[in-house]
Amino acid sequence: MAGVSFNETKLSYKTGAQTEFTQIEGLQEVPEMGGEAEKIDVTTLGDKFKQYIPGIIDLGDLTFKFIYDNSTDTSNYRILRGLQDNKTIATFKLEYPDGSAQQFNAYVNVKIDGGGVNAPMTFTAALSLQSDITITNPSA
Repeated sequence: MAGVSFNETKLSYKTGAQTEFTQIEGLQEVPEMGGEAEKIDVTTLGDKFKQYIPGIIDLGDLTFKFIYDNSTDTSNYRILRGLQDNKTIATFKLEYPDGSAQQFNAYVNVKIDGGGVNAPMTFTAALSLQSDITITNPSA
């Protein structure tokens, strides 16, 4: 079994009638993708043990960390802040080096991260899901 690193993982987006995704440069960290379903208690008075069925999964915000760039109209910070300011739901695609991908719709909220001496300026984009996550498996 071969391992895969996160190197070359890409986050892309598109809005409205766009058909092609545009990669967002400077990605440094990706969040955990997936979660545990909440448990719904369906225990009856006749049961000897608690009984549960799976409920919904709350992924919370998906937080992505980027190297800060606000130098042009197409820089990562300006793109994501623009989506936030316009309250635009965008379609995002997270692609892993093995060919796997996850696609979803989300609102964006950006914040510039704290920093210090000898630290690069970074920002975090929190994506609030507005759809299911569609998973694409790598080609064989």
